[in-house]
Amino acid sequence: MSESRQRPPFKGPRWIITLVVLVTVVVITALVYPPRNSVACYMFSGPGCPFYQQSFFVPTRELTDTEAAAQVVSNEIMNLPESKPANPKVAFMFLTPGTLPFEPLWEMFLRGHENKFSIYVHASKKSPVHSSSYFAGRDIHSHKVAWGQISMVDAERRLLAHALIDPDNQHFVLLSDSCVPLFDFNYIYNHLIFANLSFIDCFEDPGPHGSGRYSRHMLPEVEKKDFRKGSQWFSMKRRHAIVVMADSLYYTKFKLYCRPNMEGRNCYADEHYFPTLFNLIDPGGIANWSVTHVDWSEGKWHPKLYNARDITPYLLRKIKSIQLAYHVTSDLKKSTTVKPCLWKGEQRPCYLFARKFNPETLDRLMYLFPNYTSLV
Repeated sequence: MSESRQRPPFKGPRWIITLVVLVTVVVITALVYPPRNSVACYMFSGPGCPFYQQSFFVPTRELTDTEAAAQVVSNEIMNLPESKPANPKVAFMFLTPGTLPFEPLWEMFLRGHENKFSIYVHASKKSPVHSSSYFAGRDIHSHKVAWGQISMVDAERRLLAHALIDPDNQHFVLLSDSCVPLFDFNYIYNHLIFANLSFIDCFEDPGPHGSGRYSRHMLPEVEKKDFRKGSQWFSMKRRHAIVVMADSLYYTKFKLYCRPNMEGRNCYADEHYFPTLFNLIDPGGIANWSVTHVDWSEGKWHPKLYNARDITPYLLRKIKSIQLAYHVTSDLKKSTTVKPCLWKGEQRPCYLFARKFNPETLDRLMYLFPNYTSLV
């Protein structure tokens, strides 16, 4: 018999080892050097991808027909490429009962930047008398607005609809008749136009003035765990403004089931519709604070009203120096959450505007204006 052959030494499945090594290298590379093209982003999510923070929608239940349609529309809008006009503008949208007392101050703020902004005025009670040429002819068709009613949201959507007609408008700011700017135009313009988020206030409040206002009639589309609260004074990017215009599903839920004296409770749509909508649609695309400062320290139903004697360089410097956003729940625990106000990862002042200022403060603000916008 021929000499038996000896088995070669075991070398293992080299192709498997090689494949594992290659995959490991690719994954580590994707984490260290985030993908920036569509193919890579399809395989690996990263900060360089357009929608890094937006996870794929995975339904936990069977969607209704209207809900499925709403998901399709919102997803298509969110995945549209961002328009980049040669001359991007900020749309300043004023929600006011009548005449705007701070038009002279706003004119000082806007002067010299005529190609970088648009003005829209929604006057709910009477036609305003304008003292500034920037505001003349900028009134839109308006309707009456009742505090706490869906008509407040209607007015905000009406302003957005008119402002979206101009394709150059890329950021949309809602302001009241008692709002004033805290910084000069260039700082505010750059902060908004080059931001990667919309500044929409949003937080979860388990107390009576938060989730306590929720109605089970909003099911199945709006669950209690998704119900949010926030300031109505928003600032949003164009893509989000289009989402608001396209939404009828969630808007209808709030129109029908979020109103004063609903089921023995008060629900105010202007405090809950936008926060809840974007918590559902694009939670990673909003900052969760408003760029408009309001002082609620007096613990009343309405914020502190600043009078002429309050207007000092110290007050304005104090508001401008705030770099942390606070939220306090309305339950007995009064739980407080604090987060830094980040702009593209850099901590910055939270607020670009402030309210609520008495018309009598106009002269004092105009006297301080050349200096207070640059105070540090």
